[in-house]
Amino acid sequence: MFRNVAELIELAESEQIQISEVMIRQEMEVKQLSREEVFAHMERNLDVMEKAVEDGLKGVKSHSGLTGGDAVLIQDYMKNHTPLSGQLLMDAVSKAVATNEVNAAMGTICATPTAGSAGCVPGTLFAVKNQLNPTREQMVRYLFTSGAFGFVVANNASISGAAGGCQAEVGSAAGMAAAAIVEMAGGTPSQSAEAMAITLKNMLGLICDPVAGLVEVPCVKRNAMGASNAVVAADMALAGVKSRIPCDEVIDAMYKVGQRMPSAFRETAQGGLAATPTGRELEAKVYGISLKKE
Repeated sequence: MFRNVAELIELAESEQIQISEVMIRQEMEVKQLSREEVFAHMERNLDVMEKAVEDGLKGVKSHSGLTGGDAVLIQDYMKNHTPLSGQLLMDAVSKAVATNEVNAAMGTICATPTAGSAGCVPGTLFAVKNQLNPTREQMVRYLFTSGAFGFVVANNASISGAAGGCQAEVGSAAGMAAAAIVEMAGGTPSQSAEAMAITLKNMLGLICDPVAGLVEVPCVKRNAMGASNAVVAADMALAGVKSRIPCDEVIDAMYKVGQRMPSAFRETAQGGLAATPTGRELEAKVYGISLKKE
């Protein structure tokens, strides 16, 4: 059993196995299941993610009317233009958006680690898939690797926007995705940890300010930025770039920042974008409230 990233990396390196394998063995031990059972369960999660991406790319709309259709717009843009940020990055963005649009439309998604941050891991996975051509097993292992880092964050900090702001949700999800990209691309366990650290420390302080209290605005677009952050951080780590602050210390810093964050910035819809004039107008429209003129 590992408690933090340092122990996770030590286990992987000492036994010369991948991070995904460490997580698989832990799941087998904790849940008293066979390797086949553990793997099959995660593959079902992969199936759910794949369908969510596919459904989102067909075009969906939320019941509130606040979100929907942006994943299609991005894919159309990619077909007709050369994206300034590159095909893979924008593909990851579109698929992250697609997943969260499905969530907002009350579709089925896989929380990674939460529903509001569910786009980063599948968005990046199904984007890098086109370049790395992984086997189905490698795709499932991608989820185990991301899960290992999510496990550490959940047990040492927070993955809840209400507890730690959006840094704890999309920030954690982006870091999880970055670590998994590195492993799939052939990087070392240490490089996965560097990617997680680089990603998360660049999302420290991100508040949770859902307009109308719904997981739509700005959540969907934050998953897009989280996915792009993950891809860039993974490339940096694979290039040999290291975080000056160790991954576990970054996670601890995120936790402490979240603890000091005012409640208005922790999923209460009382601050940030939710409290802007337009944010309040959208809230009133969604709930049929008449705004009083000052």
